Amino acid sequence: MLRVLAVDDEEPALEELLYLLRADPRIRSAEGATGATEALRRIGSAVEAGPDDPAAIDVVFLDIHMAGLTGLDVAQLLAGFAAPPLIVFVTAHEGFAVQAFDLKAVDYVLKPVRRERLAEAVRRVAEQVGDRSAPVLDTAGDQIPVELGGVIRFIPIDDIAYAEAQGDYARLHTATGSHLVRVPLTTLEERWRTRGFVRIHRRHLVALGRIDELRLDAGSMSVRIGTAELAVSRRHTRALRDLLMRRTGR
Repeated sequence: MLRVLAVDDEEPALEELLYLLRADPRIRSAEGATGATEALRRIGSAVEAGPDDPAAIDVVFLDIHMAGLTGLDVAQLLAGFAAPPLIVFVTAHEGFAVQAFDLKAVDYVLKPVRRERLAEAVRRVAEQVGDRSAPVLDTAGDQIPVELGGVIRFIPIDDIAYAEAQGDYARLHTATGSHLVRVPLTTLEERWRTRGFVRIHRRHLVALGRIDELRLDAGSMSVRIGTAELAVSRRHTRALRDLLMRRTGR
């Protein structure tokens, strides 16, 4: 049973969110705060009192655009707490999903809030709160937010075979389809270097473990990942070959 704090400086939106949360049987209590300052005060008191206190908070459903401190500011401040509550962003603006993923949000719900979508966010929170002995999922390290039909979903990075540059965006390719994200390929390259991703071309970043074949033809190199064949640029050829040799122990 979850203890929730909902934060929104627009009272009608806050009341609607609280109504939906209180209707969910997995919610023990849902209280509201109409601004960041009030929310931080209540969260600080709850964290200090400890998880067994009646005023404890498991998760904060947090608007982003608010007067004064924004929801992103609040999340950054909470990151400095020893045992902060989980965060679900609830916003009318889809463009902040990358920041949400950097701040380790559990979910990102777009307004107007649909009951079914909110229930999915509550399920995700309940999964993390339900097993305190397990480490909390590092969203920034393990998942990335993508938009699917107007809904923000988090997909595992381990499911991504390769990423393709499309201007200031990147298209992520998985076994089940592709997803466009508002992140430059260079940013993904920096973030995912330690996860086994390597740049093979100015347009492509690939997961080394997903490479099925390395092909050489008249001095040019390409890799096959599933049904996709991707060219390797000359500047990346030697580095890729060395990485693959080290992985196979040759």
